[in-house]
Amino acid sequence: MHTSTTSTVPLQPWTAEQLQQAIQGQWHKQKLPQGEIKRILTDSRHAEAGDAFLALKGERFDAHNFVAQVAAQGCQIAIVDHPVDADIAQLVVKDTRFALGHLGAYRRQHNPQLKVIALTGSSGKTTTKEMLGSILSRLAPTLITRGNLNNDLGVPMMLLELRPEHHYAVMELGASHQGEIDYTSNLVQPHVAGILNIGTAHLGEFGGREGICRAKSEIYAHILPQGTAIVPAQDDFAEKIRENAQAHSILSFGEGGDIFATDIQLHPQSAQFNLHTPQGNRSVNLPFAGAHNVQNAAAATAFALAIGIALDDIVQGLEQAQGAKGRLNFIQHQHHLFIDDTYNANPTSMRAAAQVLLQQQGLKVMVMGDIGELGESSWQEHHDLGRDLASLPLEHLVVVGEFAEAAQQGSSHSEKLHAFATQAEALPFLINLVQTHQPQSMSFLFKGSRYTHMETLMADLMEKI
Repeated sequence: MHTSTTSTVPLQPWTAEQLQQAIQGQWHKQKLPQGEIKRILTDSRHAEAGDAFLALKGERFDAHNFVAQVAAQGCQIAIVDHPVDADIAQLVVKDTRFALGHLGAYRRQHNPQLKVIALTGSSGKTTTKEMLGSILSRLAPTLITRGNLNNDLGVPMMLLELRPEHHYAVMELGASHQGEIDYTSNLVQPHVAGILNIGTAHLGEFGGREGICRAKSEIYAHILPQGTAIVPAQDDFAEKIRENAQAHSILSFGEGGDIFATDIQLHPQSAQFNLHTPQGNRSVNLPFAGAHNVQNAAAATAFALAIGIALDDIVQGLEQAQGAKGRLNFIQHQHHLFIDDTYNANPTSMRAAAQVLLQQQGLKVMVMGDIGELGESSWQEHHDLGRDLASLPLEHLVVVGEFAEAAQQGSSHSEKLHAFATQAEALPFLINLVQTHQPQSMSFLFKGSRYTHMETLMADLMEKI
């Protein structure tokens, strides 16, 4: 899925002087454009008159090759790391990737009215972010990280969308290597920052969970003075996280923390609980399924309290929150239930999703795609998932992909586990499953890493039954 990096709302314009001031570049041949620059963009396909084009370089592409093209499309300025043969004003910098960061930081610094939350974690980031968006957007204009724009390019792209009317910003920070969150949290300058959990996502890049904990703890490095660090009370790395956050005042969430839930009742598509906070207690009807989402709601409460939001406003926001696309979305089709949890996956969230499926009606079928970015642990992690999921009271576990065999071996070849190398091979089996059990209702849950596109298999099945 291609996440759009373009906003539909008019952005705060720039002048040529502000651009130069932000990135400390040099004008090539002193050709200075006149008038306002309406936006900065990195995708040449969308370039038009009034834009500044920032030419990024990657391992397999170099956007400097498109500077002449954007000039022909009416673009006024190109931000480049070397002069290009094209009829366009060029602002030359050492590194265009860092220039994008400087532009994002400039926008952040020039919106002093803003209260900023930054969050990271191995799972639950998107849902917690959506909950916070629901709480804050009711109160004032709020900028919320869109899609997966949470890395060293995505974060400054989001900051470019800041406007004077924004009161709040909720920034999701992802880590695919050491130093990345240190870089992005410095751009964001949060008042409140925190870690939701330390799981096994991106294990391959960090060589272990200790490395993940180190990388994610970088989020505490740039909290503004008098700011607050949010930490999980219940995590294998809770003590280490608290130690990494000790330079700031700390608010913890989860069992044994400052903000926690009791009397939890899990329903097929929702949850009820009592929310305990230093500001008092409230009962909450949460429109999200699963114990893990109760934990996400406690985390969202901690972040919101830390920037001064009233508890009643928090509860109202939580009760009106909606899930992101591909995050435990419940779809009724014929007399079957399809749970679309295909946005992404890691071992922790896969186990949590299975618990949600167990709450549903009818025959329960879990369809699991591969989990990526686990490095050398991939085979073992899928093996353990096969073992754990096959032991649950599900009727069928359908595993698809390169590591289906590992899951099958983990399950000791349980009769309920069915392994397929491809979606094309899995589809006839799933169709047959539905036909065999007519007219019984079934509940399906589809989940896998983003690159596996498990939503395609789900859509194909829905079309065929």
